[in-house]
Amino acid sequence: MPYATTKDHVRLHFEEAGSGSPIIFLHEFAADHTNWEPQMRYFARGHRCIAYSARGYTPSDVPPSADVYTYQHFYTDALAVLDHLGIARAHFVGLSMGSYSSLQVALNAPERALSMTLAAVGSGSSLENLDSFRAQCRANAEQYESIGSVEVAKVTREAPSRIPFLIKDPRGHADFYAALARHDARGSANTMRSFQGGRPSIYTMTDAIKRVPTPALILCGDEDDNCIAPSMFLKQHLPAAGLSFFPRSGHVLNLEEPALFNEMVERFIALVEAGRWPARDPRSLVAAPV
Repeated sequence: MPYATTKDHVRLHFEEAGSGSPIIFLHEFAADHTNWEPQMRYFARGHRCIAYSARGYTPSDVPPSADVYTYQHFYTDALAVLDHLGIARAHFVGLSMGSYSSLQVALNAPERALSMTLAAVGSGSSLENLDSFRAQCRANAEQYESIGSVEVAKVTREAPSRIPFLIKDPRGHADFYAALARHDARGSANTMRSFQGGRPSIYTMTDAIKRVPTPALILCGDEDDNCIAPSMFLKQHLPAAGLSFFPRSGHVLNLEEPALFNEMVERFIALVEAGRWPARDPRSLVAAPV
């Protein structure tokens, strides 16, 4: 079983397939590397594809201390996987938590990112509700510690942003939550407490985001209410960003609509590699009223 090792000696399990320009997939909180299987099979036809499980998600290591689950650890972990494989630059494709980490790579190590796909990005960003969001993250962490992953999966399977997945694909939805029930409860609690509950809101990084040169594709489900405003914000401030909404879709876009997701990302990466995804032309901007 292949592993990459981080600077703080955490082993991260990864899988790779295919050859060509590299794509690295970064999963969401409720997922792991296996949830990228529809993308690994599709994109490996023309790319070198890598999917890994974040720290806290077996078969990667599960460090006992929540102190080593910060957002800085998560985005540098992605770079550690690339370093292990000898990859200087890659296309980053993230979902939710993985999108936040991909954005952090573009902010802090833009030379490593050929592009970034930010799907279901930005939940918990509202500054008005930030304190309550962080309090809820702490409560969720305690829930994992007190009742375990099996019971948490039962509670969260009908969260509002997951309902479109349930309606479209009950079988896929059931498989997703069966996998969530197998997650390590300590790892999930630590991730919820430190990463989810400790990361800065994207709304506090406006000036830095405006300087990011990385080509970006922002994807959002139109029924993923907590991600709509952050997706619009990123479209407005990332210089080389495009935005698409998936109709009647929630949070788990790569599994809810795998064919559409793959088509959109494939076209985006092809345009980036052809040099046809530049920063927005100033002529397309609406002039402010005088």
